[in-house]
Amino acid sequence: MAPASVNVARLIYLLVCEGAGVAIAMSTRGSPVEISTTSGLVGGLVTGGFFIWIESLIKGFSLRGFSTATFGLLVGVFCAWLLTRVGISNLVTLALRDRITTTETGADLAATVSLTLELMLYASLGFIGAVLALRSSRDDFAFILPYVRFRQDSSSGQPVVMDAEAVMDGRVPAVMRAGFLRGRLIVPRFVLDEIQVLGNSPSPAVRQRAERGLASLEAMRAAKDLQMSIEDAAGVADDDASGGRLLQVAQLLGARLMSGDETLCKVARLRGIDVLNLNDLLDALRPVVAVGEKIRLALVRGGKDEHQGVGYLADGTMIVVNHAAGRIGSRQDVVVISTLQTSGGVMVFAELDGA
Repeated sequence: MAPASVNVARLIYLLVCEGAGVAIAMSTRGSPVEISTTSGLVGGLVTGGFFIWIESLIKGFSLRGFSTATFGLLVGVFCAWLLTRVGISNLVTLALRDRITTTETGADLAATVSLTLELMLYASLGFIGAVLALRSSRDDFAFILPYVRFRQDSSSGQPVVMDAEAVMDGRVPAVMRAGFLRGRLIVPRFVLDEIQVLGNSPSPAVRQRAERGLASLEAMRAAKDLQMSIEDAAGVADDDASGGRLLQVAQLLGARLMSGDETLCKVARLRGIDVLNLNDLLDALRPVVAVGEKIRLALVRGGKDEHQGVGYLADGTMIVVNHAAGRIGSRQDVVVISTLQTSGGVMVFAELDGA
């Protein structure tokens, strides 16, 4: 059933058609071909009903589909116009030159055939262009501007350009599936080449991270719930450094940059590019430990002093518990007494609850 707003629009359209029919009928009074008011009303009703019937047939045709079909139609008509510039009329004239020279109506015949062929060409290529555009997906519908299919829209979100560090991090798929991040993931071809070079590194740790990055890329491309593509960086200067090319790609696409490189993130922010840093996300998600808070903690080892025991929160925050050396290997209730910010994070000091 159509929404009430659509039915109201249909009713208003019918009334407009009825009014137009009456106006046309009244304008013919006194003329040789006079149309009665009843005929005008019936004509307006039939015209309005016909177009409402057409509208009901295309109720599943969205505005995006209409714009896509219109663009395909324009492309087809443009191709037909290019072909007509070749001179179809001249070709027809050459083909009918014998009849033109022997028949008085030869010139009219050539003009009629030429016009018919041109109309058929315009209609055929326009139809083919519209159908091809409708059959194409948004990823395929990108032959006017580079990367046009990656531009931000309301349904998929702003695209995200990933550098090698973000790819090798391995946490991106989980963040996407959790719903905290939306948009198409884009990996430029030169980033893939960079990971491939790291995969041949003599360092086992570097090779392992590169292999993890390649495995993560393969998994993301195979996942049906993620949008990820590897694209050539067309229009980007090849003589620029990797970081500079990433910034150019992000600006070209109007995309966000995902990177773990602090320097690159700072430069990107200065150039007005939105930055996604997974390290910042991790820091933001760390639980805030306040003085006086009670925590249930597993003591796993001794501290720097003999009387201390050490435990860790789920995010890796270390908690040093005074006078807990004898409780190592057990879970204890502790009370936070102070915190210390270090280069490696926050260090928390606590006492046994009730001590």
